[in-house]
Amino acid sequence: MPAKAIRARGVVQGVGFRPTIWRLAQNYRLTGSVWNDGEGVMIHVFGAAGDLAGFIDAIAQNLPPLARLDSLDVAELDAEVYPENFQISASLADGVHTPIAADAAVCPDCLADMADSGNRRYRYPFTNCTHCGPRFSVVRQVPYDREHTSMAVFAQCRTCLAEYADPASRRFHAQANCCPECGPKAWLEDGEQVFPAADPVLQAAEFIKQGFIVAVKGLGGFHLACDAANAEAVDKLRQRKRRYHKPFALMAKNPAMISRFAAIGPVELALLKDRTAPVVLLAAQGEMLAGGVAPGDDKLGFMLPYTPLHVRLLETLDNPIVLTSGNISDEPQCTDNAEAKRSLKSIADYWLLHDRAIVNRLDDPVLRVMGGQHRVLRRGRGFAPEALKLPLGLAKADGVLAMGAELKNSFCLLKQGEAIVSQHLG
Repeated sequence: MPAKAIRARGVVQGVGFRPTIWRLAQNYRLTGSVWNDGEGVMIHVFGAAGDLAGFIDAIAQNLPPLARLDSLDVAELDAEVYPENFQISASLADGVHTPIAADAAVCPDCLADMADSGNRRYRYPFTNCTHCGPRFSVVRQVPYDREHTSMAVFAQCRTCLAEYADPASRRFHAQANCCPECGPKAWLEDGEQVFPAADPVLQAAEFIKQGFIVAVKGLGGFHLACDAANAEAVDKLRQRKRRYHKPFALMAKNPAMISRFAAIGPVELALLKDRTAPVVLLAAQGEMLAGGVAPGDDKLGFMLPYTPLHVRLLETLDNPIVLTSGNISDEPQCTDNAEAKRSLKSIADYWLLHDRAIVNRLDDPVLRVMGGQHRVLRRGRGFAPEALKLPLGLAKADGVLAMGAELKNSFCLLKQGEAIVSQHLG
């Protein structure tokens, strides 16, 4: 029986690539196995020559939304034993070059789950699937499997395990899969104790409406949030954070809200709605926000909610919020609950916390449009650590490390024809 060994390289772990391979193998009546390892994904397939050829051609045409296929190497496979079915096998930890997927904004399907009162993830602030959610922010090592992430401490309930094992589910082998029964929990504190709230996210939004400053634990770190139209709250945040002049980043619940305060062209709109959900610099126009948001600047930096928690936080607000990094000026963004309560005690009035650990700190990326093209001003969540392919002539520069400046830097590693550029490190 013909058999092939196929090596897939690129962003192929943690993005639903193995489940896609499983489905294609069923479609083409193939047996074998697929697994993650330190080089990417390995596939062994057995079947008729025509089915094998169709399967190989179909891989690049059926990539999951977050996947990037850099190479697909096919070799003959000699085997004495032929498997009876196709399975997803346990990962192997060999090899040293496996790209990790970047975190991705919550997808439309997960938003629909959250909006459906009959769905078990109704309004759940940590809803995710193979098409969205935490990736680099939670991973400790490769291969990208649940036990190698900060989700390892959350054992899946029976229903989540059934989804994880169901090829028809978009949560088939979704490593961060969870629900209100078995997943992370959010709560609200006032600096001394847990604040009693039936819905802590909704209560945090209410405090923002009332002019308070709320420290919000997000995807890659903490933010400080307040009502961007409340001049007293914005000025209070500036004084407490000792950030007297630099513009604050803003979050609005939808493009329509942004358009009340800034001009959005088609390129800017596409960037705002992209899976990277960056802060996009826009020309201020229309209604006015508090003068302290961006003093002396004719541009406003807006982003849209990129996690279910942020979607919930914004849903009842009538104004955008300031969402600036949760740190004292010129210090790194806080990532740990205890650290945030200690470092931000002189700034925040309340803390919206959760118990999913942030492994890798990630600031929000900042982009602007120039000449019809977007330019990355700050590389962060949603971009790092995805690699940039180098021109062929630079592929020989292997193992070159550039560290950048002492402050507000990124590092870059040239490896196997790629430039791996880190997130902004503050």
